[in-house]
Amino acid sequence: MYQIGRNTKNTVKKTRLIHFLPGVLIAFALVLLNLHGGSAPPGFDHVRETFAGSYAVLLDRHGQPVHELRTDLSRRALDWTGLADISPALVKAVVACEDRRFFGHRGVDWRSLGGSIVRGLTGRGFRGASTITMQLAGQLYPELAVKKGRRSPGQKIRQLRAALAIEKSWTKDQILETYLNLIFFRGELQGIAAAAWGLFRKSPGGLNQAEALLLACLIRSPNAPAGQVVGRASRLAMTASLPVNEDELNAAGRNLSPPYGRRPSVQLAPHLAQKRLKAGVRSRRSTLEAGLQRYAAEELRQSVAELSTRNVRDGALLAVDNASGEILAYVANTGDTASAPYVDGVMAPRQTGSALKPFLYALAIDRRILTAASLLDDSPLEIPTGRGIYRPENYDRRFRGLVTARAALASSLNIPAVRTLMLTGEEAFAEVLGRLGIRDLQEGSHYGLSLALGSASVSLYELVNAYRALANGGVWSPLTDDPDRKSEERKTVFSPAAAFIVSDILADREARSGTFGLENPLATRFRSSVKTGTSKDMRDNWCVGYSGRYTVGVWVGNFPGEPMWNVSGMSGAAPVWMAVMNQLHRNDPGQAAPALPPGVVTAEVMVETEGRRRQEYFLNGTQQAAMVRPAVTAAVRIAYPAPDTIIALDPDIPPDRQKVFFRTAPPDAALRWALDGRDIGPADSAPAWSPVRGKHALALVDAENRVVDQVLFSVR
Repeated sequence: MYQIGRNTKNTVKKTRLIHFLPGVLIAFALVLLNLHGGSAPPGFDHVRETFAGSYAVLLDRHGQPVHELRTDLSRRALDWTGLADISPALVKAVVACEDRRFFGHRGVDWRSLGGSIVRGLTGRGFRGASTITMQLAGQLYPELAVKKGRRSPGQKIRQLRAALAIEKSWTKDQILETYLNLIFFRGELQGIAAAAWGLFRKSPGGLNQAEALLLACLIRSPNAPAGQVVGRASRLAMTASLPVNEDELNAAGRNLSPPYGRRPSVQLAPHLAQKRLKAGVRSRRSTLEAGLQRYAAEELRQSVAELSTRNVRDGALLAVDNASGEILAYVANTGDTASAPYVDGVMAPRQTGSALKPFLYALAIDRRILTAASLLDDSPLEIPTGRGIYRPENYDRRFRGLVTARAALASSLNIPAVRTLMLTGEEAFAEVLGRLGIRDLQEGSHYGLSLALGSASVSLYELVNAYRALANGGVWSPLTDDPDRKSEERKTVFSPAAAFIVSDILADREARSGTFGLENPLATRFRSSVKTGTSKDMRDNWCVGYSGRYTVGVWVGNFPGEPMWNVSGMSGAAPVWMAVMNQLHRNDPGQAAPALPPGVVTAEVMVETEGRRRQEYFLNGTQQAAMVRPAVTAAVRIAYPAPDTIIALDPDIPPDRQKVFFRTAPPDAALRWALDGRDIGPADSAPAWSPVRGKHALALVDAENRVVDQVLFSVR
């Protein structure tokens, strides 16, 4: 037993010697090496200037912050803080806790180092010798990073040499300032600014004695339990003669529990900031105008909140400068109140409703298919397609008969737009939309005639820039949010003449009044051209328009796609559009009517349907003295059913609930319906007929019982 015990003691001594050997080697290495011959450290100014916090700031065109974004998710570090802006209480506490003789040594505390070696040789471990300067060296030199819990003997020697070199070229204040900006205090909080804000919601200069003591005690054990840190701080206060109120210390200690962090100081453009700001970037300028961005975001938020009772939760807005294409306001959603705050409503594709009509009419005018005074038929229309009968309807479900193209576009009538697309063709219209920068379009045949009514999905970004092309005389160019990056790309999509005429129509209050009245949210105090749009089932609501200087677009709806309840362009997007346009022109009355571009002439035309003569703009060579209704009334025809239509009864629906509605184009009270030779009512109504299996003959007859039109159809 004695022999075994003796051997065990010898083994323990040998183990201790082996354990002490790294420290002994360090001591001998310090003597043998030229300690003052280390490589020159980086300069203080270089370290401070290259320091990058984990947040970056997006600036507006004038240098004002519009959004602060965390770009480095591995840590939380704020801007560099000068020593003069740090609480003196913290400096005293850190020196007392980490390096009591900091102001007396030249990088290495030889007394502490000797004591550490002695403690190691006596089995108590090599600890307590790292000075603030040595710790800073570990931050500045990547090769000195701790591996596997502690530095190797070689790393320790290099750390000592680096500390001596730093002290030769840096002042003590520079060392302290850099140290306090680079060390981790707790969790991911790096630097005194992040620690002060993250834990105590204070600036570094506002820390009191209790908070300073806690932060000092976190340096050695950043993730220690809060109670343990409070205990260490209490003992430090006693040993370093730093008096503290224990109640304040305990209260401050409660802030050491997560979550940590800091709300960004400004959050006006999160989605644009995500695109522009990258890790390692301190700040970057944009083309935004901070005041307008703030105003537009608030207007959109308030308007959507007011519409919440009508099932509206989301919205987006984009405002741009016509001449430069610079984005002035980019509001991707309503922020915290949005149904999906991370969705970028400016870039999300949605159906546009009537908002595509101006481009259709510009195409028709450019190709001399229509003029602004051309008469279009606004009467019931039924078009057989491979998917069934297509029946476009106006928003108010009214029919106005013959209307001018000016009135049809300004009053946003659907049936004349479909008739116009039948004249231009779907493929030609789809090609024009593609040239206007609308991407991801299918071929025109994919949409059919519904393309005239906005069945294609388009983003607000694309739509606003397409309207900007009209404002710029038919020339399209890219938008930009970077003041230092301008594109030379230009595409002429429409002639200046066609763009001018369409812009004039969109600015015509009188032509618009048939649907919207004279006073509405589209009637600005300055000249502006504007169009609204509402997609099927009220899922999307748009208002896009431009003055001589700016183009603004607004979308409201729901990101998941639920329908709104009784929300039109006038009640949804238009009020926000009007507010932002007025804000843009608050110090600018806007411009008068622009000069006529080459190729446009003014001519007097007699419009019979309006019962007057008036001035109208024409492409030179397309002007006409009069626009009169067709003299032949025999143009009345059966619109539905089409010839040889087969109507299938649904076995799951009771027979008395199944109806067929006959329609004429246009309605004519002078004619009557005759089904299988039997009178069923006047032709200006749409009688509801209960279908009967078999073949049937439907005719339109006049007062003398003469057949004006007739179709055969079957019911199965």
